[in-house]
Amino acid sequence: MFAPDDHLGIFAALMGISALAFWLERTRLGALLTGTVIVILLSVLAANVGLIPHRAMTYDFVFEYLVPILIPLFLLQGDIRRLYKEAYRTTAAFMIASAGTVLGVLAAISLLDLSAVAIDAGIDPDQKKAAIAGLFAATYIGGSVNYAAMGEITGLARDASFFSAATAADNLFSALYLSILGLLPTLNWLANRYHRPAAPPVSEAEPAPAPSARSLCFALAIATLLVVAADALTAWSQLPGMKYIWLTLLTLLISTLLPRVRFWCAGGFELGVVLSFPFFGSIAAGADIASMLMVAPILIALVVILLAIHILFLLVAGHWLKLSLPELLTASNAAVLGATTAPAMAAAKGWTDQITPGVLVGVLGYALGTLIGSALFHML
Repeated sequence: MFAPDDHLGIFAALMGISALAFWLERTRLGALLTGTVIVILLSVLAANVGLIPHRAMTYDFVFEYLVPILIPLFLLQGDIRRLYKEAYRTTAAFMIASAGTVLGVLAAISLLDLSAVAIDAGIDPDQKKAAIAGLFAATYIGGSVNYAAMGEITGLARDASFFSAATAADNLFSALYLSILGLLPTLNWLANRYHRPAAPPVSEAEPAPAPSARSLCFALAIATLLVVAADALTAWSQLPGMKYIWLTLLTLLISTLLPRVRFWCAGGFELGVVLSFPFFGSIAAGADIASMLMVAPILIALVVILLAIHILFLLVAGHWLKLSLPELLTASNAAVLGATTAPAMAAAKGWTDQITPGVLVGVLGYALGTLIGSALFHML
């Protein structure tokens, strides 16, 4: 319906899909799936039936300008001291989930012959396995924001055919995994084996002010200035792959040293959620299912092995550390899908004590995903 050069039309379609996802999220099924999964599934469907193209400059604009701004909008909530105070148990669960992701990635690349994956991005064959490991470690520790960042860092994003196949595998199995997370608490034989913590104390944290035009402007101004500063530091250090790492470190430094910045930027996180929906739509639109099946079917096996080890390690270690099932599943959701779906699932399940921790550990995932993915890439 929209040609690749119909930039405004494609952006309008992305915003329309995003608005529809927000609306469907209010239904019973939509509350279970969450808006993030809905916008991913709708965008995959729209691209594969020909309503929007798989590749277009509009998506490049979203990746180049919206993604860097998203990171500080989310991380301005990331006061490290607040994270410990309000969500230390869920943070422990999140660290276990992250370790499970790394173990799953290492197991998958050891068991599978990734040399068969065709990648035309100027990457040395010896670096291929490391690049794929870093890419999937990042996305299953922090979500799709980190996926896009690692695509640039590793150079995999330069191969549109491979990246669309990897995107399809990531999006489809992330949505499937979320449905599994929603099912696990209904299994009484599993739920009864986990610690049930006492009701949490009433939070004494200062309530956040209502968003205003001024606070939203502050949020955008600070976010864009941080992106400019990160670009400057990247140019100064002459390390192109450091952009998102600089951006993460700068934002965490400000949010921790100036904790009231989250009040000055009230509504910034919600604005980030709004902008993340067309981003999810853009990345999902590249999910060419036919390409996934033809170019890199081995990626399906990689994701299945990774997620299976992730959830198995999480459940075993969480049981040993006496963490509750809601804490573990909220942390896993935040790791695999990010800060937007974890609190939504917690609210839909009635885990009110996990809504704020879900946001906070999701923000932690945005901070750690690119860092751990980059470290794994360079180590391998």
